[in-house]
Amino acid sequence: MAMLPILEFPDPRLRTKAVPVGSAQIAEPAFQQLLDDMFETMYAAPGIGLAASQIDVHQRFLVIDVSEEKNQPLVVINPEILEKSGEQVYQEGCLSVPGIFADVTRANEITVRFLDRKGQTREMRVDGLLAVCIQHEIDHLDGKLFVDYLSALKREMVRKKLAKMRKHAA
Repeated sequence: MAMLPILEFPDPRLRTKAVPVGSAQIAEPAFQQLLDDMFETMYAAPGIGLAASQIDVHQRFLVIDVSEEKNQPLVVINPEILEKSGEQVYQEGCLSVPGIFADVTRANEITVRFLDRKGQTREMRVDGLLAVCIQHEIDHLDGKLFVDYLSALKREMVRKKLAKMRKHAA
């Protein structure tokens, strides 16, 4: 297992739109190892979701675990939201925007179709935190960040705060 570097806002690579994963690729040992490395990186960060785009792999897959015990890993490959309903405001954070949290409005309930770790098609209807997390990570695959839901002024404040944090860390 290996810890992977996570791209941070405003890195332009975070704006790259991811391409679908080929079905033959899913069974490859290197792809399965990458999934394991993404879980290790996500848990260590610590986070509840990590999209491939955040580690500079621009393909449509992500890993999630919203359980308290960190024992319900979910691999989501080539996700497609089929249906959305309701609305919820959730305070989101992001491993690519460390230390920043903001209220974001998203669908409360979604139906998502995807391939699992074994390449099997799955469809799930989820709500609450898992629905928020899936929508957040799919945004990453589309080149969108949660700060894009903020006003231009707040987004600029985030950019300056992160630059200041990086400067002090250096």
